[in-house]
This record gives sequence, structure tokens and C-alpha cells, in this order.
Amino acid sequence: MSDAPQHDSAPAREHTRGAAKHEIPDTMRDDVRLLGALLGQVLTEYAGDGLFDDVERLRELAITALDQPDGEALAQAEELVAGFSTERAEEVARAFTCYFHLTNLAEEQHRVRTLRARDGEVSLADQKPSDSIAAAFTHLAAEVGHEEAERRLSELEFHPVLTAHPTEARRNAVASSVRRLGLLLDERDDPRMGPGALEENRRRLLEEVDNLWRTAQLRPANPSPLDEVRTSLAMFDSSLFEVFAAAYRRLDDWIQGDDRGLRAPKAPAFVRLGTWIGGDRDGNPNVTATITRQAAAQSAERVLEALERVAREVALSLTLDDRFTPPSPELTTLWARQRQLSQELTEQAAAHSPGETHRRVLLVVAGRIGATRRRDADLAYGGAAELRDDLACVQESLVAAGAARAAFGDLQRLVWQVETFGFHLSELEVRQHSKVHVQTLAWLDDPDAVPAPAVPPEEVLETFRAIAAVQKRHGVEACRRYIVSFTQSAQNLADVYTLAERALGSAEAAPVLDVIPLFETFDDLQAAPGILDEMLRLPAVQRRLEQTGRRIEVMLGYSDSAKDVGPVSATLALYEAQARIAAWAKDNDIRLTQFHGRGGALGRGGGPANRAILAQPPHSVDLRFKVTEQGEVISARYGNPDIALRHIEQVAAATLMSSAPSVERRNADAAERYAALAARMDAVSRKRFYELIHADGFAPWFAEVTPQEEIGLLAIGSRPARRGLSVESLEDLRAIPWNFAWTQARINLTGWFGLGSALEEVGDLELLREAYREWPLLAAMVDNVEMSLAKTDRRIAERYLELGDRTELAEMVLAELDLTTRWILAITDHSRLLESHRVLGRAVQLRNPYVDALSLLQLRALRALRDSSAELSEAETADQQRLLLLTLKGVAAGLQNTG
Repeated sequence: MSDAPQHDSAPAREHTRGAAKHEIPDTMRDDVRLLGALLGQVLTEYAGDGLFDDVERLRELAITALDQPDGEALAQAEELVAGFSTERAEEVARAFTCYFHLTNLAEEQHRVRTLRARDGEVSLADQKPSDSIAAAFTHLAAEVGHEEAERRLSELEFHPVLTAHPTEARRNAVASSVRRLGLLLDERDDPRMGPGALEENRRRLLEEVDNLWRTAQLRPANPSPLDEVRTSLAMFDSSLFEVFAAAYRRLDDWIQGDDRGLRAPKAPAFVRLGTWIGGDRDGNPNVTATITRQAAAQSAERVLEALERVAREVALSLTLDDRFTPPSPELTTLWARQRQLSQELTEQAAAHSPGETHRRVLLVVAGRIGATRRRDADLAYGGAAELRDDLACVQESLVAAGAARAAFGDLQRLVWQVETFGFHLSELEVRQHSKVHVQTLAWLDDPDAVPAPAVPPEEVLETFRAIAAVQKRHGVEACRRYIVSFTQSAQNLADVYTLAERALGSAEAAPVLDVIPLFETFDDLQAAPGILDEMLRLPAVQRRLEQTGRRIEVMLGYSDSAKDVGPVSATLALYEAQARIAAWAKDNDIRLTQFHGRGGALGRGGGPANRAILAQPPHSVDLRFKVTEQGEVISARYGNPDIALRHIEQVAAATLMSSAPSVERRNADAAERYAALAARMDAVSRKRFYELIHADGFAPWFAEVTPQEEIGLLAIGSRPARRGLSVESLEDLRAIPWNFAWTQARINLTGWFGLGSALEEVGDLELLREAYREWPLLAAMVDNVEMSLAKTDRRIAERYLELGDRTELAEMVLAELDLTTRWILAITDHSRLLESHRVLGRAVQLRNPYVDALSLLQLRALRALRDSSAELSEAETADQQRLLLLTLKGVAAGLQNTG
């Protein structure tokens, strides 16, 4: 007899709702109440008591419905929503969306408050290895020795890559308003704020909440790729430029101890920022060669402005008299060279800094950075390495004169920023589908053979010319990676080198390229090592290996593999693929970087990054972690500098610790011990997933019971939601709307479907609990599914599934949901979901009733649009679509996920 929980005709009530209840901290509750009260005041001022009363009534019913098993309150809420006028329904949807933005802000502020309070409180001895880089280094040194730990630290690499598919659901105007509110909320924590200052702060908060309410939630049109570039540059300005250097400083201060600020840094500049924004043209006709050039130029302009500003600030603060801090002979020589470059600039610097050689040299350095930005050939730096050499000369002179603190203070921060960002800010990566290259080459040989290529062949060729132009202007590092989507053979990679040569006329004239295979489907993941073997035989790859010290990147796609075989089989297949690719790299003396194409949703590899890193196969990370960051994940992880610093520390710590012998041994032993369990789970979960998605008529049913089609109307990114096929086929549907649609329907199917059947087939609860304790991959999978289930709502999901006429498919989904929930609770020994995850559970607890309210408004619109018997006018259809789009935004804000 199975050890599984007993099957009931319906799940127990506590299993139906998402999360256990957790106490809300007083300070956070106060912030939520303050912001909620301000929003209530704004609503009343805008539309009188009627709107506020409707919002409050719906809110109260949604909260009551959480603990009411008979569903009466939820039915009353549906009745209330059905009675709203179209205008009132939109206003209520907007109000709840604003509430989510404010709640998210209050929660973020509490996280910041907690991080600041805990900073330095927990001793290193009491920290887990994943808590900080210092803790990871300490644990690693205990295993491999201090010297070896220092060597590994010097090789540490973290490479986040910003993508734009899609940008987050909220508009930039809304995000800007929320950022301003965040600064005002942060002010209230300043103990120097007196009653008068707090009252003035409240007035400004009210003004900004009013502004947020009056800002349109929907974009009038899709953002252009350059709009997406500008969004990423705003993140650079507000956070990234300073926070990476802050992470290095924190690490170096710990390493140096009492000598902090007195010794040359030991902390490497271990972050390199990448971007697909303006480079990823796979399925996006709006990204052209011209856009790629403009994206690179805008990024270079922005980072040179920042470097010039900081260099000037450091120079102006370096008021060291030559009598007390004499310049070294090398610095005097540098000054002489600077005078030869520009008499005007050096005379200005000398006049501003009499008897202060270090200061005037740095002033000229700042002037030369500005000249580089203006493309002044006489004064411009030839590259970031030349600037780095000048800064090193200043540092060495200061050290020789006994001014080590000046050398390794703010000047070192500038050095780290130059090393991290160069003159290009982020490494722009180009991506294109392998079939486009095949078509282009065939067309070049015979235009009649391909009468209608997917992408104009001249545009494909112009892309390589754009890469060459970017490299000439901003350096090779600015744009050298070319990712081939759906790589299925080494020939797909060879095609890129051939096209580059044909575009530029010869191999010598072609740009420097590191062509990266992207293995996306289950079959491609299985075939990866064989394809990589063939790739090594390509002459262009062999030449590049000699230049890079045998470095190769391989990208793994999480999205399509999960859509292909389901979340369980995809997770196991990705683990196996990483292990096999790592073994291949070791056998071929390759310095491998595995590039993880993860997204925000669990169906796209989302979840805590540090947990995922520590669950990877031995040698698959090897001190190098590269990952895509997209949409709402970018702002959530990097928008606030305090949270960004914490995220960078945790990822770096996990990346460092993943190379520890104990971690590698644990993962290898667990993978071997539970191989049979993995095989059973793989087979059963995939079979169950296929039963659903391969059922006749599944694709149109999916479009009927979720807002999948309408997501394409939501202006959240420059890229189309589909590559071109109709809703009759899921093959060409992008993974993001696939995930987004199930999330909106409160089902989250892509994060858990098939796991319940797999666990039921295993049936041995004690074995599963043992595996959960000892097998990091299964532990991460179970915990991620628990999070996904907590954001699922069976009562709401049933209402979405009723929109279709396929009872058997709806019952299959709900049965798997119940089964998965019971097994997750049994394995974790929880009575309710997220019982031991206080922070996440609290977040879900705060939002779920309000998400329910928006879901009911969305269902109202979907029912009207899906009702074939109703003959809606064009204006009525537009009204319902508008309400639907508003609720899409609101639910995304509440669940903090687009896909």
C-alpha cells in the first residue's frame, strides 16, 4: 500500500489555499497601513466615497473568502464585480494594482530595513556558507587551504545578462513613480526626522500616490528596443554602477581586516554585466543592425559619463601637496606625456591644482575620459586598459609616498568600476535562430531557392557589419558573443562564421566572434556533447581557443525544455546535460562557462539563484556563473542597492562554495544514490505532461481557459509573443506567454504539473523525505514547487477552467494539482504550504486576497469575450479587452511575475 497521503474527493481546506499564516512585523504593517490610507484618501478625492466603498467591499469579501469553506463570500464578491459598470470595474482594477505597487514597496523597504539591522550582527562563525562571500571563503579555506581558497577567489566570475523578453509588465512611468515613493518611504526610517519633517514627508508621499493613481497603467504602444535599452541604463544609473564596486569593497574589507584601506585589494572585480537588449533578434524583427549599433553607442556614452564624473570627483578630493606626498618618477613622466597631448587641458589642471601633481594628473584623466566620449581622437583613450594603466600609475605613486589610504580609497572604487564596465558598460550579445542562418546562406547561393526568407538576408549580413563596427569603436569585449538559438548541429555554428566572412569580405576582416550554442529542447540537451565534439573540429573555433586559453561558453535553455517535456523532466534533463557537458569539457581541456537561460517563473528555471547553484553537478560551475535576468526579476534583484548588494553576495558566495569538495561530493553521491528515483520520476512526470499537452485540441483549449491570446495585446516588450504560428500549435508559442498565461489563471501549471504523479508512482514517503534531506536537486525542486503552489488558488483556477468545454482536461489539471499539493505537504512535513518560509509566506499572505479580487475582475472580462452567444460591439469588445489588460498588469504586480 502506498505511503502517500490518503486521496480525498477534494483536498483538505488548508491544502486549497496557498500559504500558512505568518506574523507581519509591526514596522511593515505600519508602512502598508500608511500607504493604503494614502491611496484611500486619493481614491476618495478622485471619485468620492463610492469608489472607495466599492474597493473596500470587494477587499473585505476577498479576505473573508479565504477562511470560508462554503464559498459564499467568494460568490458575493463575484456578484459585486458583475454589477460594476465598465468604468467602475476599470477604476477598481486600477486601485488594486496601485495597492500592489505600494505593498511591494512596503515589503521591499522592510527587507532593506532588515538587511541594514542585521549587517555585522551575525558573526562569521554563525553564518552559513551561502550567507556571504566571507563565510563561503572561510568554509572553503577549511577544506582546501587558505592559499588555494585565495586562488579560487581570484578566478571568481559572476555574469548576469539582462534580457528584454519581456520587459516587466509595469510601465517605466509607473516604475519611476514607485522609485520616488521608495525614497520617500526610506526617509521615514531616519531617526533624525522630527514630527514636522515626518508630516512634510507624508504630504509628499500623498502627492506621489496621487501621481501614481493618475498615471496610466497601460502603455499606449509596445516599447521599442531602444526604449528597453533606456530602461536598462536607468538601472545602471540608479544601482548597478555603484553596487558592484560596493560588493568588492565589502569583500576586500573583510579580507584585509585591520589593514583595510592600507593594502592593495585582494578582492577581484568579479562581475561582468552582459545584455541582450538591442542584440537579441531571435523572432524580434524590431531589433536591426542599426538598433544594435545604437544600443552599443548609448551604453558607451552612459558609462563614459559616469566614469568621467567619478574620476573628476576623486581628483577634486585628492588635495595632496607634493611636499607631503611627492609624486613618483613614473607619475612625473605621465604628467609630461599628458602635457604633450593637450597644453590647454594640462594648464587648466595645473592652475586648479598648484603643487598637487596627483590631483592634476587625475583631472587630466577625467578630461581624457570626456574626450573619449566625445570622440576627440587627439585626447581619447585607446581603450579601458590604457585608462586602467594611468590609474595604476597614480595608485603606485601614492603608495610610494606613504598615502596608501588615498590610493586604495575612492580611487580604488574607480579602478574597480573601470575593470567591471570598461568603456562599453555591458557586453552586448547577439542572438539569432539557426534556421535564419540556414535560409540566408541558401538565399545567397540561390535567391530562387528561398523566395520568402524569414529575415531579409541583407539584414542578417548587416548584423555582422554592425558587430565589426561596435568592436572597432568600443573594443572587442563590447560585442563578441553570438548565440545560436536551437543549435542542433555543429554546422549551425559554422554557418555563423561563414556569414561573418561573407558579410565583411574575408575571414581577416570579419569581427572577432565567440559563437555560443544554445541547447533548448529536450532532444538538443541530450545531443549536446556530440555537437560540442563536432564544434571543436571547426577551424574558426580552434583559432579562437588558442586566443582565449581554451574558453568556451555553452548556453542551456530552461524555457523551451520545460515547455517540451514538463518541469520535472526538464529539471532532471538539465542536470544531466550539465554533468555531461562538464565531463566533456574536462576531457577536452576546456575552460567551460555554462550559461543558464533562466527566467522569473519557476517553469523557466526561476527560484533562488544561490540554491540552484549549490545543487548543480560537480565541475559544472567551476567558479563561473552566468545567467539571464529578465523583466521584473531585474528590478526585484537590482533596483534597490541594498537588495542588489545582498543578491550579488549570495550568488558570489554560492559560486565560490560550489567548488568546495564537500559540495561536489554531496551532489555527486546524491545523484548516484537517487538515480533510479530520478529515472522513475522522469518517466512518469513526462508521461503525465504529454497526456495533457498532446491531448486533441489542447492548444485552443489552453487559449480559451487562460488569457494567452490577450497577453499578445499587452504592450510589455518589443518582441512578439509568438514566432508566427496560430494558437492551434504550441510549438511556436514563446515560453514567456506560456508561463504568464497559466500564472494569470492562478494555476501556475508550468511550475508543478507532473510532479504529483511522479511522487505517487514512487509512493515511498520515507524514501522521498530522505531524498529531500540529502539530494539538493530534489530539495530545490520541491521547495520551488511549494512556492508555485502557494501562489495557486484552486477556487479561482476552477473558474478559469470552466471557460473551456473540456471537462476531462480541467479535471486532469485539478487532480494533478491536488495530488502534487498533498505530496509536497507530506514530504516537507508541513500542514500548510510555506509553513517554514516566513518571508515568502508573509508576502503571499499579504497579496493573495487582493489578487483574488483582480482575478474576479479578469474573469468577468474573459467571460464576456469568450461568450459566443453575446454579440459585442467593437466598442464593447475594446472595453472588455481594456479591463482584461488592466487586470493582467494588476495580477502580475500582485504575484510579482510575468513569466
